Amino acid sequence: MVSLLPRWWVALFALYAGSGAGWWLGQAAGAPLIGAAVGSGLAVTAWVALEGLRAARLMRWLLTAADRPAPRSSGLWGELAYRTERALRSRDRQIELERQRLAQFLSGIEASPNGVLLLDADDRVHWCNWVASDHFGLNAQRDLGQAVTNLVRAPEFVAYLKSGLWDEPIRLPIGLNQHGATDSLSVLVRAYGQGQKLVLSQDISELLRNDLMRRDFVANVSHEIRTPLTVLSGFLETLDSLALSDAERRHMQALMRQQTERMQVLVADLLTLAQLEGSARPTADQWVSVNAWVAQTVADAQRLSNDQHRFHVTGVDSAALAGSEAELRSALGNLLTNAVRYTPAGGRIDVSWRVDADGAGELAVRDTGIGIAREHLPRLTERFYRVDGSRSRATGGTGLGLAIVKHVMQRHGGALDIASAPGQGSCFTLRFPAGRVRREASPALGR
Repeated sequence: MVSLLPRWWVALFALYAGSGAGWWLGQAAGAPLIGAAVGSGLAVTAWVALEGLRAARLMRWLLTAADRPAPRSSGLWGELAYRTERALRSRDRQIELERQRLAQFLSGIEASPNGVLLLDADDRVHWCNWVASDHFGLNAQRDLGQAVTNLVRAPEFVAYLKSGLWDEPIRLPIGLNQHGATDSLSVLVRAYGQGQKLVLSQDISELLRNDLMRRDFVANVSHEIRTPLTVLSGFLETLDSLALSDAERRHMQALMRQQTERMQVLVADLLTLAQLEGSARPTADQWVSVNAWVAQTVADAQRLSNDQHRFHVTGVDSAALAGSEAELRSALGNLLTNAVRYTPAGGRIDVSWRVDADGAGELAVRDTGIGIAREHLPRLTERFYRVDGSRSRATGGTGLGLAIVKHVMQRHGGALDIASAPGQGSCFTLRFPAGRVRREASPALGR
């Protein structure tokens, strides 16, 4: 109120001044009272007109130019303009702060690996992140305001959304993957606000595949162990209950030894996989000579072959790999063992090493064996996956060798490539990154 008092004093001063001036002029005309009244009226009129002009400026600013500074003046309208401008600026700052918070919140939701879909009380799309738009086939901009049941027509989803029973998520099929299996989506609805709904989606295809692999793994391990145990148990009963000749006894003992070795190989492969999955990655400060690595592993494969295959090694130069020698020998050993097992006697097995222009290293194992059909190639590195189960068991394979190779290469930052065709042999290539390959002075190996 204190800031408004000077304006009233100005009004009173104008009134008295106008009255005095009118009285003086009216006295000259012989009517001082009329002159005083007219002067007072004119003074008040002028003051009101001035205040009206200031009020009009303030209203014009409020209606058309509130984003610019308020008109500056003293008195009532100046004070009102100042306080109005301050309130508007405070509101703008608060709106901007809330806008930034909302943008950060939505940015955080956008970064979520799960889909988030917001629906209003009429099940219209209010907002969705890019993951939800990908899961449900939506356009995050074009489909805003559209009924979600017109966009997502899966009967299971529509029925679930309308039911109001959202304690448990539902599973929706979302197409086929590269292996021909059905990918799945988990969808969960939660209510919030006034009839609004939050729809959360998660791609659970990988989880389902891992669960299936785990169940298959347990089933395969049980089967692989039960088979030789059944054989051993039968032979033991036979030895206890029947009178056998020395030749028959030696034959059974040989078969029992074979089954025992098969179980030992299986357990060793399982332990190798467990160690690969549970230990830290090999460091890059331990170097393994490619020459020695290949020479020793090829020599082991030749003993396994009993000189029934021709081995040829090329390109093994003065290079070294950073990593675990035991793991690298295991990877190459599994590839050579498979080459021996699936290449007929008299066939050829080539081992070649080369360094690309970018410094990356490649070790290829090529055979002239029976080959593999294309549809089996993507699954060869799965545990216990066999192209021909009966043939694999006959050759002594556990179905874990290529899984071990894949894990070894992943731990060394590399990759395993497979190329094969029925009747044309197979080629397995170990690709190592340039950071794990270096030259070193040592004699080359050639065969």
